[in-house]
Amino acid sequence: MFVKTLKCVKCGISHKPAKGLYLCRRCGGKLDIIYDYDKISEKVNKKELEKRERGMWKYKEFLPIENIKNIVTLGEGGTPLIKAKNLSEKIGVKHIFLKDETRNPTGSFKDRPMSVGVSKAVEFGADSVVAASSGNAAIALAAYSARAKINCYAFVPTDVSTAKIAQLSIYGAKVIKSIAKGKEDPCYQLMKIGRDRYGWHPVPSCGAFNPYQPEGSKTIAYEICEQLGFQVPDWVFIPMGAGTLLSGNAKGYFEFKDLDFIDTLPRLAGIQAEGCAPIVKGFKEDIDPYDIPIWENPHTVAGGLIDPYPWDVDTAIPAIKKTKGVAEEVTDDDILFAEKLLGKTEGIFAEPSGAAGVAGLKKLVETGVIDRGDTVVIEITGAGLKDQKVAIELAQKPLEIQPDIEQLERVIRDTENLSRVQ
Repeated sequence: MFVKTLKCVKCGISHKPAKGLYLCRRCGGKLDIIYDYDKISEKVNKKELEKRERGMWKYKEFLPIENIKNIVTLGEGGTPLIKAKNLSEKIGVKHIFLKDETRNPTGSFKDRPMSVGVSKAVEFGADSVVAASSGNAAIALAAYSARAKINCYAFVPTDVSTAKIAQLSIYGAKVIKSIAKGKEDPCYQLMKIGRDRYGWHPVPSCGAFNPYQPEGSKTIAYEICEQLGFQVPDWVFIPMGAGTLLSGNAKGYFEFKDLDFIDTLPRLAGIQAEGCAPIVKGFKEDIDPYDIPIWENPHTVAGGLIDPYPWDVDTAIPAIKKTKGVAEEVTDDDILFAEKLLGKTEGIFAEPSGAAGVAGLKKLVETGVIDRGDTVVIEITGAGLKDQKVAIELAQKPLEIQPDIEQLERVIRDTENLSRVQ
């Protein structure tokens, strides 16, 4: 393992890695994993990476596992970067690429962090893990826990989709809906109780309670760099809930830049739903990350982006600023339009949260923030079957006809006329 220290993001103190150390011992702040990059550079270079079999664990030197025997994998990572010519024509940007994270084993990018999180829990000797999640992170944790033969407790919001509950149950997780009591997030409250009372290892979506699993997300950045021939795009669009994915991506680009694997950094665009946008508010109003208020009455069709507690804003906003990026919000109508547009133009079925980056790009092109000659990567973070209710509501009711040539010709004419109007 090439980990040197665990450094507190809040107070700056460094800790030696130790079993079960997830938070700063001094202030309880979030820990960042610091690697020995000199030693990594002795073992890894661009040519070496290109030789390796695709997948997240080709970057094992950049991940915090001591013994490769402890790695718990389902074949995550190595997802395609697709040149989106049809979408480019529709939005009016010359070069758009889609990083299709729907191809991961459980249908979302969360498989990357949860593979790392469960691997580390196994290394620590865990027999139970626990998550606080709106769905996808808990689903991934449940799948990898099943693979590792350890117990999984998942605390989810009361309004989580039935499709996600079903997937959790199939993987054998113990699923508990969390009812709010006071202003704190009930899922995280219960997760902390499980950690403190029963010794369950916390493996949530965010990095505020465990520094290990977010490391998996930075492999998306590594792959984008490799897939573009170690060139970086002008912009990378990333959906944001708590800011964890953007923070992880940023760390990946920063590491590759420090190792001279890439020459420049892409500008990061973090996209939130208008009905739950605490990070956008903090960025635009230049609020200290630790003073950004909890978002009151969150609501959006993009359930995966509902996170009124911006747990990783302390790394997300600095990353956006460092890359000269932007944080922007989009409406539910924008998101639903983007979901349909993505499916019709590029054949990718994303859930609303997964399509938010497309909505963000469309808005920022129209407002002049993005130059139409730029090269843009959009991360499509989750598959459409994750939220079947929204997909069913978006879908057009199929026409019914008899086996009659006149009826068929009328349908064809009507369909062609509708296509011309659209």
